[in-house]
Amino acid sequence: RPRPGLPLTYATLKNGERRILWTTFTAAQIDIAVRHPQGRAYLTSILQTLAAHGIRMVRLDAVGYAIKRAGASCFMMPETFDFIAEFAGEARALGIEVLVEIHAYYQRQIEIAARVDWVYDFALPPLVLHAFNFRTASALKRWIAVRPTNALTVLDTHDGIGIIDIGADAGDRAGHPGLVPPDELDALVERIHAASSGQSRQATGAAASNLDLYQVNCTFFDAMGRDETAYLLARAIQFFLPGVPQVYYVGLLAGHNDMALLASTQVGRDINRHHYAEAEVASDCERPVVRRLIALIRLRNSHPAFGGSFSVAAGGDEELHLRWQQHEEWAALRIDFSDLSHELSFSGPDGGRETFAFS
Repeated sequence: RPRPGLPLTYATLKNGERRILWTTFTAAQIDIAVRHPQGRAYLTSILQTLAAHGIRMVRLDAVGYAIKRAGASCFMMPETFDFIAEFAGEARALGIEVLVEIHAYYQRQIEIAARVDWVYDFALPPLVLHAFNFRTASALKRWIAVRPTNALTVLDTHDGIGIIDIGADAGDRAGHPGLVPPDELDALVERIHAASSGQSRQATGAAASNLDLYQVNCTFFDAMGRDETAYLLARAIQFFLPGVPQVYYVGLLAGHNDMALLASTQVGRDINRHHYAEAEVASDCERPVVRRLIALIRLRNSHPAFGGSFSVAAGGDEELHLRWQQHEEWAALRIDFSDLSHELSFSGPDGGRETFAFS
């Protein structure tokens, strides 16, 4: 459990009895005993209520901690996988899809994806940053070859940039290496700190009150050194991968780290949770980088090629070639990370060849 403090809280019940409660995250969030009949009945009642109100997707937040067993890690055990499968089956019977949120060793994400409708591609953000920082697509392409496609692709969320998702398995680092070697992972964290002029360091780990010691807290735009072209290329990679792209509101506006909010709350993740005024949103929407990002989103949402088949062309470690094709419609993304030369081309409405302008 990569969090500070104990996952337990002393509480005094209404009858005066003093009990120890499981509180994996904070004392304000009490864990549900999902194997207890009352706990299961509670979850079932929630699903039934949501289904009755037309909800078609639920997210299981941090479900990796759902099962407790003495002498075990209490994280992503075989019993946890069983519970996820059972819950997903119950939800599907009510017409509800299940999205699982979990930061864990990448192989576990693959295993979970086989049991549920949707997972998050949390390995993508650090791998994209790795590609730009180390001028190689090798680790990113290894992940693309095995990643689940029933995924919500993200570069940023309301939390930090997950490092654990591309590192070695904490339970067996030698036997289960990560997508990126430990020394490069450490160097990547330092490069994010440098790119953000040290701001992310102030919001990460013991530097601030953090629930997540395994994440770097920083806006993705600042993690990329506010390089507008590189940022848009990162979004293009996200949009080209199979899955459903999700763009966080701060990322949509290419937002900067909110150091004032961080200083006020001392909560690390708040650096990426800026409170926008309406006028600020309107102003940011006029910035060239935001205008181009919106244009890129429109291309991803409207071009017929993205409803077809996906392929990755062969190339050197420094090259990334992604392509979508549906009948005569196509879209292709090429990036050479050695010099950041790039091109996004696609079929036009008249059958001609068009390109997207990143700058």
